[in-house]
Amino acid sequence: MSTVAVTGGSGFIASWLVKSLLQRGYNVKASVRYPNDPKKTNHLLALDGAKERLKLIKTDLLEEGSFDSLVDGCEGVFHTASPFFFDTKDPQADLLDPALKGTLNVLGSVAKTPSVKRVVLTSSEAAVSFNGTPLKEDVVVDESWWSDPDYCRKNQMWYVLSKTIAEDAAWKFVKEKAIDMVSINPAAVLGPLLQPTLNTSCANILNLISGAETFPNATYGFVNVKDVIDAHILAYETPSANGRYLMVERTAHHSEVVNILRELYPTFKLPEKCSDDKPFAPTYQVSKERAKSLGVKFTPLKESIRETVESLKEKNFFKVPSAV
Repeated sequence: MSTVAVTGGSGFIASWLVKSLLQRGYNVKASVRYPNDPKKTNHLLALDGAKERLKLIKTDLLEEGSFDSLVDGCEGVFHTASPFFFDTKDPQADLLDPALKGTLNVLGSVAKTPSVKRVVLTSSEAAVSFNGTPLKEDVVVDESWWSDPDYCRKNQMWYVLSKTIAEDAAWKFVKEKAIDMVSINPAAVLGPLLQPTLNTSCANILNLISGAETFPNATYGFVNVKDVIDAHILAYETPSANGRYLMVERTAHHSEVVNILRELYPTFKLPEKCSDDKPFAPTYQVSKERAKSLGVKFTPLKESIRETVESLKEKNFFKVPSAV
């Protein structure tokens, strides 16, 4: 079987990607920043097939040439590595530089490696939906949309900006260098965690079930991690796959997420009110046509939330409150 590379190997999406690629018989080279940190690597080394077919390689997103040895000899490259959090005092250093420079450093290594047939870029719905157009019930977002960097800067949406400029730069680079690339653009990703550390999108659910007094007045798109992984592998293995693929099962306001949690876990202490008195941020529609044409089947949000909570319990992020 051929050899593929996965950047950011210890992350939420990348860990699942490594697992699925090993299951399919691929030889996998995964990049990690801290190969000697068991919290970052033990869950990968324990995967079926890891002993025989997984190689971990130390890389640094900000270091040019850092990915040369990772992509060497690979036919496919999955670039998932990019910081994902919202609170930052230094967006340039924390988010923008690693996302943009990291993407160009990975693609720079690909450009020097003739064995690579296709790159699959993990972008985000963040790079699609935020251009100042009001997101409301009758709006349908599709892959032709792009988030507007000026709008993001003005509203200090630093994570959204990081994904937008990184994906935009990637498309320009691959066009210039004639590299075959497909991008996957998932919304907030839920589902079981393989890694022992908490990721940002699952932390959102943990916060709601851990005694939060209020829920945010925010509407997000949601998708299951296993569907996102299917999309990545289909995008790699389907010769006709091209362009961008939005991965959003549906959008939901946090009030609806709380209602689903209440239905699934009636004994949990859940927030009763919104964090502000403004009208609820409306839900909007996201086209699934391209994702379905790739062969993706979507897991319903309720099931994704259930899987997330069960995983958070199993990994001891959340102790089930004892009955009074």
